[in-house]
Amino acid sequence: MLKTRIITAVVLLAVLLPVLFFNYFPAFALVVTLFVGAAVWEGARLFGFTEGRARVAGFLGAALFVALMYSAKPGAVNALYGVAALLWLIRYAPTLGLGLPPLAGAANWSLAITFTFAVFAAFFALVGLYLHSPLYLLSVMVLVWIADIGAYFSGKAFGKRKLAPTISPGKSWEGAIGGAIAVLALASLSIILANGAAPWLQDTFAFRLQARFGWAVALLVLLVIVIFSVIGDLFESQLKRRAGIKDSSNLLPGHGGVLDRVDALIPVLPMAALITSWL
Repeated sequence: MLKTRIITAVVLLAVLLPVLFFNYFPAFALVVTLFVGAAVWEGARLFGFTEGRARVAGFLGAALFVALMYSAKPGAVNALYGVAALLWLIRYAPTLGLGLPPLAGAANWSLAITFTFAVFAAFFALVGLYLHSPLYLLSVMVLVWIADIGAYFSGKAFGKRKLAPTISPGKSWEGAIGGAIAVLALASLSIILANGAAPWLQDTFAFRLQARFGWAVALLVLLVIVIFSVIGDLFESQLKRRAGIKDSSNLLPGHGGVLDRVDALIPVLPMAALITSWL
């Protein structure tokens, strides 16, 4: 399993890093569209769609994403980010305590539609942040990765109190706190080191946040980013537990599916893109 995970990771990096940094938008848009189709297909399966209908949903989702990507107005895209942020705050986060509706009925269909909307918003934000600059996009994604890595090691070392025992028994409060501390510490260090550096090194989410709003607001926003990354992770785990599956798919051998890799990013990217529009 470890060998498979490593091989898949190397292949993904070999494909994604050139696409990210060669600054050739058509190639980037193609890769993102493929990921959107896969994510919509996986999401449909998590909401109880048959395999055939899930594939149709994935294809239509990818086609719709392309159409909107080349036609949506900036104001409409910012509204999309705002609605997605509200959905995570008032619709998805509460389900971690209240539970999900059954895999049949209007409530499940409603949740499936809104979650697809949230996935679209996340990938739109991915494109928007990339168009700002690949480094800027990476600076947002790294925050989520640091939170995840910090939570893993903190949980291993100190984890005693379960964060969501019925959803993801392996996660602990100590791990979540450790991940947040890691993000705040490393983001603060990056801001300090970027002062006086080349302008392109200052074009990161954390640096611009601190420069515009000051330390207190910057650290508070970064903490909110970490909290919602955890919510995104737990929400997808809840969907998988309800569907009775371990991974959203087997598209990425050793890593599960696309949603398994981007679950924590889905709520974070629209928030970061919305905040960036204010910066």
